[in-house]
This record gives sequence, structure tokens and C-alpha cells, in this order.
Amino acid sequence: MKHLYIILFVLPLIVFGQGWEQSYVGDNHDYGWCVQQTLDGGYIIIGNDVIKTDENGSVEWINENILGSMYFPKEGQQTFDGGYVMIGGNNLIKTDENGEEQWSQTFQLSTGSLEEKSSVQQTFDGGYILCGNINNNGNVDIHIIKTDENGEEEWSQTFGETGDDKGFSVKQTFDGGYIITGYITLGITSSGVEDRDIYLIKTDENGEEEWSQFFWYGTYWDYGHSVQQTVDGGYVITGKTTLGLLSTVNEEVCLIKTDENGEEEWFQTFGVETGGPDYDVGYSIQQTNDGGYIITGHTYSGGIDVYLIKTDQNGEEEWSQTFGGGCSDYGRSVKQTNDGGYIITGYTCSFGGEGYDIYLIKTDSEGNVETTSTIEIPTPNSKRELIKTTNILGQENTIIKNQPLIEIYDDGSTEKKIVIE
Repeated sequence: MKHLYIILFVLPLIVFGQGWEQSYVGDNHDYGWCVQQTLDGGYIIIGNDVIKTDENGSVEWINENILGSMYFPKEGQQTFDGGYVMIGGNNLIKTDENGEEQWSQTFQLSTGSLEEKSSVQQTFDGGYILCGNINNNGNVDIHIIKTDENGEEEWSQTFGETGDDKGFSVKQTFDGGYIITGYITLGITSSGVEDRDIYLIKTDENGEEEWSQFFWYGTYWDYGHSVQQTVDGGYVITGKTTLGLLSTVNEEVCLIKTDENGEEEWFQTFGVETGGPDYDVGYSIQQTNDGGYIITGHTYSGGIDVYLIKTDQNGEEEWSQTFGGGCSDYGRSVKQTNDGGYIITGYTCSFGGEGYDIYLIKTDSEGNVETTSTIEIPTPNSKRELIKTTNILGQENTIIKNQPLIEIYDDGSTEKKIVIE
């Protein structure tokens, strides 16, 4: 019995060098939430569409709208077997290395309470840890779920007080436990708004809380969006701190370093000064090879731009860069690449089509880029004609069973196929 599957992609403008920018244009609003360099040197972008690129940002395959329009993936990663895992809404999906679904799981409590998960990581045992929120009878709590390698729930835990509390990021720690960040609501300020503080929770390997800390710097809203354990066993968090009143909001990127018990060692803020209200937020952080940190998010400097900040090991800024055009552009995920540069994803309305499009930025080690291009996410022409068929090495009329073949059409589009026997 033969099974045939088809993945659509196009041959885009290829760019070379350590720095470049790409936008990927679809039919509707498209968002990039997470990016990672893959084992082959390319990149996987997790968002409305899951896009695999080569090292130059050229599309290799696309899995469009994998979770549907309501709950597109918010985070994901390449797994030990070379496939990919992603989370969005209350759905967890595992694919093979070509983006084809292998299994999916949906998490819903019997009470019918709403769940929304936004963070996932593969664990040492091959399973997965998920983090997000659960709304039960109007009270929002942080919720984590541990699954086996097939996405079957092994245990779950909730954290929070009487107010609304949300979890945005979870990572496994060196001791097999977990570290979580988000925010905790501790009451109402004198101006009548919720008092939200950065929340850091450390659990053991079974999700039982070992300790928790909260951090308050601004007037009313402080969020932790991303957390990572550092090489010294402590933790680093990025997010935002909000200063001023509701009428004169001033948000700044915040960076917190703690020891192994969550006790603050130092705190830094960053932002582009505009002379007016500022909207600077950190969404993703990673410790870099030199012991410093790389952060991405967005900044308001007359318009909203992708914001990239590099610090030393003490959180002191070494350099920063902004990316974008005349519209609004957002950074959501950053990773250091094998060549010492950085890969960032987010979304843009400055480049490409109407609405928002997935934005991918590759920089050198100083945050510089060289070229910008736009790639159309293809809608195949029904009247196109096949020009030739090749194998993945570009050799014509050399078809190997159970290996990918590429069909090239006269409208510039291609189809990647594999016949499995």
C-alpha cells in the first residue's frame, strides 16, 4: 500500500551572509511566536503556520494553520527524534521532521473549565512539560501538566492566590524539577487597578512547589514573560515593569537575575527614550555563550519596532538594535545561533502583504543584518504545468523510493512529495 503526502513551498529569493531579514506573507494575519535553529542548521518557526527554513531563511516546507485559526501554536521546539512539538490553546501536537502530525492531545478538565497553554519543553525522560492558565469558576490560576512521550498526562499542578495569576514560561531545571514565571495578582492599587507582580515558582520533579518569589518594581503591572536557569544554578527572567499612572503609562523591559533560591541578585531595565510614554517589553531571553544575555521584545520609538538587547553577565547593556519599518513590528523569540549570531521571530506589518506577517531576522554577533526580502506563502495555480522532477540533490529523473522528490512548476512554485512503500 502506498501513502502519498504533499508539502507546498516556493523557491524564494536566497540571501547569504550572517545577517538578513525575511517576512512570510500568507492570506490572513500571520504571527511568529517561537524560533529555534534546527539540527541541520536551518530554522523552525512556530506560529499560525509552522515553517521550516534552511540556513538562509528559504522555505523548505510549511504546515499551514496546524491548530486552526483559534489556537495557533505559541511555543515549540525540535524534539530528540528530529521532529517537532508545539502547544497552543489546550492542544499539544507532535510532528515528524517534515511537519506531518504524528499525534495530538487535548487537555480539558471534566468541570469544563477553560485551559490555555503557552509554553512547552521536552523533558529529560522524553516527555513534555506544559505551562499556561486554567480558569475555573472565574478564578485564573497557573497550571502545569507533565506528559509522557506520547502526550498522555502523568500529573498536573496549579499555583496562585485568590486573584488572577498567569504562567507564561516553564523550563526544566538541572535537578529535574521545573521553574515557572508569569505574574501574580495581590490586590488592587489605590488607583483601582490590579496589582500584578512578577511570579517565580520552583517545583520538584513531581510539580510540588519548593519555593516561590514575587518581584515588584513598577506602579502596578510587572510581568515575567520568559525564564531560564543560568550556568551558575540561578535564574534569569525578562518581562516588563510598568511605571506611572494609567494616563501616562511607561513600560520598560526588565531583567532580573536570582540565585538558586530565587533571591534577587540584580535588576536592570531597558528602553528607548522617546520623551513621552514608552512601551518597551521583553518576551524572550537566553543566556549567551559568553555568559551574558540576549533579549527580544518590542519598543515604542515613534512606532513599534522589534527590540534586541545584548547584555554582559551583570545585565549591563553592551548593545541594542531595533528592526522594522513604518508600521508595527514585534519580536517574540530569540536564540543564539551556531555562528554566534542571533535568530529572532515575531510579526510585522511593515513588510509584505496586508495585515501582519511572520517576521524572521538573522543577525551577526553584534545584532547587524545585511539584506531584507519577502517570501509569498504560496497559493498554487490550478493551471500551472510541471516542468521537471528532481531528487533533493537537484538530479533530474532520479527517483528513490521512500526519499523526497521535488516537482517544479512553470509558475515558480514547487511541491515536495514522498512515496512510502
